[in-house]
Amino acid sequence: MSDYHLAEINIARFRVPIDDPVNAEFIAALDSVNAIADGFDGFVWRLTGQGGDATDIKPYDDPNIAINMSVWRDLDSLAGFTYRNPEHLAIMRRRKEWFDRMELYVVLWWVPAGHIPTVEEGKARLELLRHHGPHAD
Repeated sequence: MSDYHLAEINIARFRVPIDDPVNAEFIAALDSVNAIADGFDGFVWRLTGQGGDATDIKPYDDPNIAINMSVWRDLDSLAGFTYRNPEHLAIMRRRKEWFDRMELYVVLWWVPAGHIPTVEEGKARLELLRHHGPHAD
């Protein structure tokens, strides 16, 4: 076991309010995709709110911004789920239907094994990347 795990945060801005019928298929897929993530080899943790996903967590002033955070054993585990799982890929292929394009929406960083990052930590990592670009910190 490594002394470090890989944390990630990604944000997305819904084109319309989350409860708009336009987003229904995305919302309907969350439970299934999250269940796959939870059981995926290398999965450690994901941010959840009151409904089992993070859609009720609003860390930004813009209510249309959704947040996702998770921790994985390593990059291969995260990439396996993100880019090789058919259900997750199906959602990713349709993301333009639901979300606006954002300049910066994802950052990865290493955390000590056992550390669960906070939303504030994830937001700070996004801002660090926005202002300083990729770096070893």
